[in-house]
Parts: sequence; C-alpha cells; structure tokens
Amino acid sequence: MLDIRDLSVFYGDAQALDGVSLEVGAGQVVALVGANGAGKTSLIRTVAGILKPRGGSIRFDGREIGGLDSHRVCDLGVGQVAEGRQVFPSMSVLENLQVGAMLPRARAQAAVTLERVFAMFPRLKERAGQLAGTLSGGEQQMLAIGRCLMGAPRMIMFDEPSLGLSPTLVAEVFRTIRELHGQGMTILLVEQNVAASLQLADRAYVLENGSIVLEGSGTALLDDPRVKEAYLGL
Repeated sequence: MLDIRDLSVFYGDAQALDGVSLEVGAGQVVALVGANGAGKTSLIRTVAGILKPRGGSIRFDGREIGGLDSHRVCDLGVGQVAEGRQVFPSMSVLENLQVGAMLPRARAQAAVTLERVFAMFPRLKERAGQLAGTLSGGEQQMLAIGRCLMGAPRMIMFDEPSLGLSPTLVAEVFRTIRELHGQGMTILLVEQNVAASLQLADRAYVLENGSIVLEGSGTALLDDPRVKEAYLGL
C-alpha cells in the first residue's frame, strides 16, 4: 500500500533521511524503530506532506504522493496520530472528533464513524462535552486516535503513541493498535517501546542516522543480537 524508494529529506543543509526505502503492505503493521534523532518522525512528516522530499519517491496505493500538500495526502486515506497527541485543548472532545471529519470523504460517514469511535473508547463518549485540555494524558491519546479515525483513513501512521504514558496506559494503546490491526487497518508504527513494537509488527525496519540499517519480520529483529544490544539492553 505504501512504497517508499530512495527517500532523501533535508532541513536546510542538514540531511534527515538518506536513501530510505521501505514498504507497508495492505493490512500490515510495520514498525520503524531507532534512537532519538534517527529520522523516524521526519519520515512520517514527509509521508504526511508536512515536509517535502529532496529526492526519491513515496507511492500510496500506486499513486505518487511525495510533495503533495498534507490535506491532499489525508484525503487519499493517509491518517496520522502525531507525537504529543496535539489535541485542541480549548475545544470539547466532540468538537475535536468533528474536526477529524472535515474532509468531504469523511464527512459523509461521520455519524457512523463517531459511533465506532465511542464504542472503541467509551470514556470519550462519557466526556464528549468536556474540554480536551482537561483530559488525562491517556484520554488525550484516545482522543487523538479517535480524531484520526474520524477522517476514515486507510492507513494510520502512529508517531510515538506511548510517549509520556504510564505502563498501564501504554498497554492500552497497544491493545488499541492490535484491535485496529484486527479490523484490517494498515499501520506504520514509530514507537520508543522497541520490544512491544516488534512483537506486534508483521515487518520492521531499524533506522540509524537517517538510513535503514536492518529490516525483517518483527520476530526476526527481536532475535537479532544487534537489536538486543542496541535497543533492548540485552
């Protein structure tokens, strides 16, 4: 579904991604792991249309999307749950969710999608009229995921979804990702919890200094001695 080839991205003269290639098949969970500053968020932001590539290609469902504006990428079915949740704090839970369904394709099915989101996250339904800024960190992450789902995505990119959450809430986030995967959602997962990511992933890539240095099934990378030493402390 997503096919990235030889992607290069710069911030001014500083190169963030250098010839990155990866694939995300329909219905797969693909994990992208690496240390802070490796370029993981830069890759997600480039796919989303927030950053513009200097070279290479990004194809989604066979269509070149590299360099498209972010709203056009979103309208093609690429959703993003950004790092830090980024909910609108002065808007209610319901208003945040409604913002997620602004695009015409999503607006047509917004009522049905809203019920699906409330079924997945009952606490959001309970707090529909509450200001998003007053929610707990875990509830804000639920809201960020729910808002993304309101856009009727065909693929969701998660950027550090467990960041700043307690172990109990981290487990809940991963349960949600597994549930979405079970429903057939295609997922690109960037996550600091390497062990949990690789356990969940059909396929995974290790990014270091802007380049892919390892790839394989999640299980294979869990057993790779280089991954164990660098990321799992073993």
